[in-house]
Amino acid sequence: MLEKVGAEVLAERERIAARVRDELVAAGLPVMAPGLNPVLSQGVEVNVDPFDDDVGGVSVAWRSSPRLENCVLRAARHSLLDDPALAHQQVVLEAMLAAITAILMSAGFTVRDSRNDYAPFTVDVPAGPAGSPSWALRAEELTVSGRSPGAGGASAGSSHSAEQAILTQ
Repeated sequence: MLEKVGAEVLAERERIAARVRDELVAAGLPVMAPGLNPVLSQGVEVNVDPFDDDVGGVSVAWRSSPRLENCVLRAARHSLLDDPALAHQQVVLEAMLAAITAILMSAGFTVRDSRNDYAPFTVDVPAGPAGSPSWALRAEELTVSGRSPGAGGASAGSSHSAEQAILTQ
């Protein structure tokens, strides 16, 4: 029987998964909401495996449109091996995983081919970057030119606290 990882390891995997979603959305890719029925969505799918094994961790896959996936399933179901949807789906998955890998590596993630034989066309993300992402707000973006800090009714302390909260998100 597979053992589950401890709470600390699971929390780190969830942190990495959230950062993966954020980075890919920042790059302009559609990301599926966790728990959303796959029949209703397309785009990047990020999964967290709670088990303690060689293939566990955070995995990332691309889900093509429901229409293309239905065409692929129909071709497979009817053994239509020359159906162009099969070859096209493979090209789409390979291209999107290459793009996802490049984006995540540029953002400082460790990305590797999946070790899960039951999940082809996925990549694993065993580690993520520390610190703020490249797209995070910077202090100079929060300063309004021509106004002194603390002006406009808010105290300098509360204005500074609000800026800090935004910067550390």
